Amino acid sequence: MAKIKGALIGCGFFAVNQMHGWQDIANVEIVAICDRDPERLRIVGDQFGVARRYQSAEATFADGGFDFVDIATTVGSHRALVELAASHKVPAICQKPFAPTLEDAKAMVAAADGAGIPLMIHENFRWQTPILAVKAVLDRGTIGTPFWGRVSFRSGFDVFSGQPYLAKGKRFIIEDLGIHSLDIARFLFGDAHRMTARTARINPDIAGEDVATMLLGHDNGITSIVDVSYASKLPEEPFPQTFVEIDGSTGTLRLGKDYKLTVHGPEGTTESLVAPKLLPWASRPWHNIQESVALIQKHWVERLAARQEPDTSGRDNLQTFALVEAAYLSARRGETVSLVDLLG
Repeated sequence: MAKIKGALIGCGFFAVNQMHGWQDIANVEIVAICDRDPERLRIVGDQFGVARRYQSAEATFADGGFDFVDIATTVGSHRALVELAASHKVPAICQKPFAPTLEDAKAMVAAADGAGIPLMIHENFRWQTPILAVKAVLDRGTIGTPFWGRVSFRSGFDVFSGQPYLAKGKRFIIEDLGIHSLDIARFLFGDAHRMTARTARINPDIAGEDVATMLLGHDNGITSIVDVSYASKLPEEPFPQTFVEIDGSTGTLRLGKDYKLTVHGPEGTTESLVAPKLLPWASRPWHNIQESVALIQKHWVERLAARQEPDTSGRDNLQTFALVEAAYLSARRGETVSLVDLLG
């Protein structure tokens, strides 16, 4: 396979993981990086040996010389950067959350479609090894037809020290973390058409909600609960593990602490460990997320080479983003929201 060249826009907290992931793919080279902060630009450029460094996205695209762009900035800049990539007909990966609003997200998908370029959202939680293991059990039909599920992420981990901007936004846990959990629910149970949500702010030092409980009605009849919390003080901190429970017509599945997967079906009960790999550049407890970054990037490269749409394309992610919007709307109104009304 020929060498694929990329550019990275945004050299912040999470982008270092993406640079490590690209470095691990033999046929990929990040040839240019961009950030408005010269110090972050210097740190990432020196660490990964990237000579071309820009403080302007426009200048980055003007010089060109890359086959895709990885947009690892905060949400407010996403639409402008995706539309800039589309204007230069450069395939783009966009960090989550996709956009500030659903209308912005739709416009970004339209821009990519109009330019004929692939657009993938970096929705990496569904690429975690334990989540892929759960999906494989469902696909094998071991527990029959699922009718109920739960995706749960409850923690007291201090996420604000590394990403202080998270404490300032009026929308926090659903937009930052719940979006991942909702996408896992879609990945495992299919699209949803109804949402009922309740939120709370337990930490008085933040602006947004840090607890959310969401009830989803899926198109195929499955009911799921998605619950997320950064206010749960547990005897053993599970961060950043996602727990999954699924009941099916012939059995049950439970993904619990320390990546223990218990599957009960007609032929008995099995227990296995579905732990992520600790990559050479990764560190505990982040290694679960870090491995999923590498896996989604590998998926992007394979689909780009095959000229096929990635699984977490912009078009697909509209469904996940609509669930986020529906959750906030439901919590504000105190009523169930129809996804049909949001997506049109």
